[in-house]
This record gives sequence, structure tokens and C-alpha cells, in this order.
Amino acid sequence: MKVALLGASGMIGSRVLAELSSRGHQITALARHPEKIASLPGVSPGAVDAFDRKALAAAYAGHDAAISSIHYLASDADTLIGAAKDSGVPRYLVVGGAGSLEVAPGVKLIDTPQFPAIYLAEAKAGAAFLDRLTAEPT
Repeated sequence: MKVALLGASGMIGSRVLAELSSRGHQITALARHPEKIASLPGVSPGAVDAFDRKALAAAYAGHDAAISSIHYLASDADTLIGAAKDSGVPRYLVVGGAGSLEVAPGVKLIDTPQFPAIYLAEAKAGAAFLDRLTAEPT
């Protein structure tokens, strides 16, 4: 597969990149600073601004899938989803955390008292992103 990976130099993105490479995919690894992207088989690094919908759509065009692995607080859901739609990429995947998962019917992990306050803002932004994604027609 031909995969575009946004956030390829980050903590999660670099791990996703390594896995994609190990499975033989052709990856366009996208980041603000492409010089920080690991040199791996099948990887072509590229620079893109995650807030530039047109540039992101152009970077995704022609791929079988696009994956976003950037921080929710450092991005805009409408821009990212819009870029994926504009690009015509048939599959758009978003790497997320566990905060928006239900731990009981109708109770998200982020709504429990034991959820770490240090991660709450990012987790709430991730939950909002998930809500935005699930509102998209399939």
C-alpha cells in the first residue's frame, strides 16, 4: 500500500512509521521538520503544515490511506478531515488515545476521577475529534 503518515517524526508517528516500513508499505512520511523523520525502507519524507488544508490534501492525494498521528491540541479536526476528503484518499485513519473509550455504559474514561489531570486537555480534544469523525457520513 501507499500510505501518507502525518506526524511521522513524533512519538507515536515514528512507531507507526517503523511498523509500516517493516510491513513493506511505501510511506510518504509527513512532518513540520522532515529532517527528524527516520530513514527507513520505503520512506519518503516530506514537509507539510497540518493547518494548511490545501497542502495537506495535495500530500495525501494518490495514496491508498492517510494516517494522522499528531496531537489533537496541535491540530484542527475540520482542517484534517477536510484535507482527507479533498484529497480523495479512500481511507483516513486517526491514531488516538484511550480517554474517549467507555469504561461503563455512557461513561468515558476521561470522565472518571482517576483520569490523570495532566492528560485531560489532550484527551478531551481527542474525544471531540472522535465525535467529529463519527459525525461524518460513510
